[in-house]
Amino acid sequence: MKIVIPVNKKDRYLSVISSIEENTAWAMICLEGSKISNVEFFDRYEEIYCLIDKIVVVNNLEFVWPFQEEGIEILIVSKEKSIDEIVESVLLNRLKKF
Repeated sequence: MKIVIPVNKKDRYLSVISSIEENTAWAMICLEGSKISNVEFFDRYEEIYCLIDKIVVVNNLEFVWPFQEEGIEILIVSKEKSIDEIVESVLLNRLKKF
């Protein structure tokens, strides 16, 4: 499974989720089972050339229709900030669907 999150910096452990309009990078997290196998960072969403399963956003006011057109599931965080917290919540189905 591949999850994409807009983040504030290109650091696996220090980055936190940010608004799509204010993010400085996109984190693509690859999961194998319930374990993070790889985290890659991209400057722009358009640089990601693979099938994405889910995108996690800050709130329901985000501009997400391009992702909906691609058939990507959109999830909204409640209080999770870091990549690890968000992945844990995705795996436990704690995030709201858009």
